[in-house]
Amino acid sequence: MRKGFSLIELMIVIVILGLLAAMVVPNLTGKGAEAKKKLTCVQMKSIYNGPLDMFKVDNGMYPSTEEGLAALAHNPDAEKYPNYSQSGYFKDNKLPKDSWGHDFIYMNDDGNIEIVSLGADGKEGGSGEAADIKLSDCK
Repeated sequence: MRKGFSLIELMIVIVILGLLAAMVVPNLTGKGAEAKKKLTCVQMKSIYNGPLDMFKVDNGMYPSTEEGLAALAHNPDAEKYPNYSQSGYFKDNKLPKDSWGHDFIYMNDDGNIEIVSLGADGKEGGSGEAADIKLSDCK
């Protein structure tokens, strides 16, 4: 009775695994970055369609650019927003972060709302994974 594998059998298995990896790995590279971008779009849409809309329903307006998304966690001005939700608009009053752990940028231009993620590098501009992601560009 023979026990174990011969060197030839092991080399054939290694070659087959290598060929499989050569076919699969190129299809997987870049998918993580694309998934993070899509997740960031979903997060921005949920902020816009959830907490921001509830804030507007309660207070008749969106927070100003200066107040930012922080206005959804804590009332920035009790006189300006007397109908502000006592529990805030985010769970546990924690501001959400994008897929790379960076804060979102919020802008209110006379009611035209834009939410921006600065991408993987956390800096304005960039390309590829480091490109900025805007709510208005999310489909």
